[in-house]
Amino acid sequence: MGAVVADDGPSGVKAPDGGWGWAVLFGCFIITGFSYAFPKAVSVFFKELIREFGIGYSDTAWISSILLAMLYGTGPLCSVCVNRFGCRPVMLVGGLFASMGMVIASFCTSIVQIYLTAGVITGLGLALNFQPSLIMLNRYFDKRRPLANGLSAAGSPVFLCALSPLGQILQHEYGWRGGFLILGGMLLNCCVCGALMRPLEPPKKAEAGKEPTEKKVKKKLLDFSVFKDGGFVIYTLAASIMVLGLFVPPVFVVSYAKDLGYQDTKAAFLLTILGFIDIFARPICGMVAGLKWVRPRCVYLFSFAMIFNGFTDLMGSMSVDYGGLVVFCIFFGISYGMVGALQFEVLMAIVGTQKFSSAIGLVLLAEAMAVLIGPPSAGKLLDATGRYMFVFIIAGIEVTTSALVLALGNFFCIKKKSEDPHTKEEAAEREELNKSENKTPEDAKVDSIEVEQFLKDEPEKNGEVVTNPETCV
Repeated sequence: MGAVVADDGPSGVKAPDGGWGWAVLFGCFIITGFSYAFPKAVSVFFKELIREFGIGYSDTAWISSILLAMLYGTGPLCSVCVNRFGCRPVMLVGGLFASMGMVIASFCTSIVQIYLTAGVITGLGLALNFQPSLIMLNRYFDKRRPLANGLSAAGSPVFLCALSPLGQILQHEYGWRGGFLILGGMLLNCCVCGALMRPLEPPKKAEAGKEPTEKKVKKKLLDFSVFKDGGFVIYTLAASIMVLGLFVPPVFVVSYAKDLGYQDTKAAFLLTILGFIDIFARPICGMVAGLKWVRPRCVYLFSFAMIFNGFTDLMGSMSVDYGGLVVFCIFFGISYGMVGALQFEVLMAIVGTQKFSSAIGLVLLAEAMAVLIGPPSAGKLLDATGRYMFVFIIAGIEVTTSALVLALGNFFCIKKKSEDPHTKEEAAEREELNKSENKTPEDAKVDSIEVEQFLKDEPEKNGEVVTNPETCV
């Protein structure tokens, strides 16, 4: 975490930073939008479900909770599937699961059946799409990766602004069953996004020398060696503390406005303001994070974003009228967007491409526990005190604490790396290959000249898109 890891791709391939990568980015934008916005958009149908099944609001709220729990909690499972089968097949299966869950849910006759279909099956399908899409984005972008992460993260607020009103229209026109059926059909677009995720391979002349090391990497289905990296441990701890309070204010800000005596439509408009600001904050933050001076210090920018978010919560706790809540939502949207744009970029910078598929699964599992604890514990605090001020204060303290853990842990505990770790690995690989082929130093020198000449002849072919029968649709 003290130094940014150079990303050279899964088999020593330099990321194209464009080309087909823009199609991969578009797919990641769609997947991120569905993954984060869908659990919130489903809440539009809760009143209809309460009326049909004669249950309480807390019973229907479990649908969103289960969706989020599956998205975060199945991280290690997704990592194993990706390392075993590859990103593209996993995403295609995930798209089918996500769609199938909502379609079957439209025929359910009890709330428990909806938990299993719309909650577990759809949640698993979204998880099987979300994680591989980030892994592919990490492989296709290196120099432009902060911008790519910011643009893909913008899918969350864009889809939230679109899916919520769409859900209301569907409920009004077709009821909750028709709405679930149509949303299930829309989720088939995840399969289209999965089809865009073509794997990268090195140029043909370099393939023979890379095969032995590539096979060694593929054998690990879940790489627990990431816990030997102090930067990863600190990041996981900080991220787990952060999500305890990060999602609390958006959940309670509308109720806060209603408690102050404002109309439902006026209170709901606060989330629209927050989402609109968030749409622009994420790509702009991605552009800033990609600047030459900022990128090596991206972890500190992430820490600043968390402190900014925590401080906004603390200031929001003092709001006594609608104007104060509007100002809170503007600044919260900026800070929330910064956090969303940087959280996976910083993780990519810490662990690199080789271990990212395992690292993200383990981080999401750790965050899953905090996601389930955060909002319910804030609700209990509100029931006990009857004041929203304390809810916002606790959320602000939790997010600010996570920022201090990340910044101070990085500054004091992580030694700056004098050498690029990938340089050491590549040198060891070359030495091992030379030994296995019984080559003299002169031969090795000639080979390096040939490879250099090949790269000069074909400067654009940093990574070639594979189109063999196993990976094509």
